Parts: sequence; structure tokens; C-alpha cells
Amino acid sequence: MKCPYCSHENTRVIDSRPTEDDSSIRRRRVCDECGKRFTTYEKIDSIPLIIIKKDNNREAYDRAKVEGGLFRACHKRPVSARQITTLVDEVENEIFGRTEKEISSQVIGEILMNRLKDLDAVAYVRFASVYREFKDVNTFVDELKKLLN
Repeated sequence: MKCPYCSHENTRVIDSRPTEDDSSIRRRRVCDECGKRFTTYEKIDSIPLIIIKKDNNREAYDRAKVEGGLFRACHKRPVSARQITTLVDEVENEIFGRTEKEISSQVIGEILMNRLKDLDAVAYVRFASVYREFKDVNTFVDELKKLLN
């Protein structure tokens, strides 16, 4: 593993343990050259999950897209980056645990919205407004009514 500080090739693992959700291994490393410490995460590389988009195009699952959508929905809300990362980890565990290797973006969107609803109601409505493509104020109000009931 290359040191992120000095780019030296030789680093040593000084601590290794599973993450809380057992989805990866956390390794604490030290650079033999500069002595700085850093953390890496090791995940099993599996067959890529294919996402079926609304227009029936298929593309590989991209965690960054999911996180980006959630960060935009949670902008200026009392939701920490750690909470968003945890939410994405939980959703990934659920979708990668399925037997099928193709999943529609609607299924992922619904899973995200259900979990986001419990995390922050305003972020949920923001996410839903983009995901469900609200066309007018009435659609927005209908979603708010469902949330309040």
C-alpha cells in the first residue's frame, strides 16, 4: 500500500479489525519512510450490481451517486456525514445481499426514502421531490400529507 503522504511503497499494518457492520476490514497502517499513520478499508470485490434506470438503460452501481443525492437532500439539515455514510452502508448491505444482480433504480430509491424518512423529514421530502419528479405544488402537498399521517 502506497503512503498517501509521501507516496513511499512500504507501509505496515499495525492494527486490523472488522468494521461494526462486518462489511469490510479496517486496517491501521504506518509508513516506513515518513512514519505517518493512515487507515484503509478492505472490502470484498464482488460481481458488480447493475442498476436498471427509468429509461431501461443499465449501468454499474455507483455509491458516489447515491451519497451525492443524499448529501444534497440533507444540505443544511442536522444530519451528519457519518449518518449518511451509515445509511448508504445499510442500503448497500440490503441490495448487495439480494440474489439478483440487476436491480431497478426505483427499488433503491424507495429503500433510501424509507430510511431517510426516519432520519430527517425535510431531507426525505427534498429527496422525494427529485426522485419522484414532482411536477407541481399539489404533488408536493400530497407527499407532505402522506408524511404527516
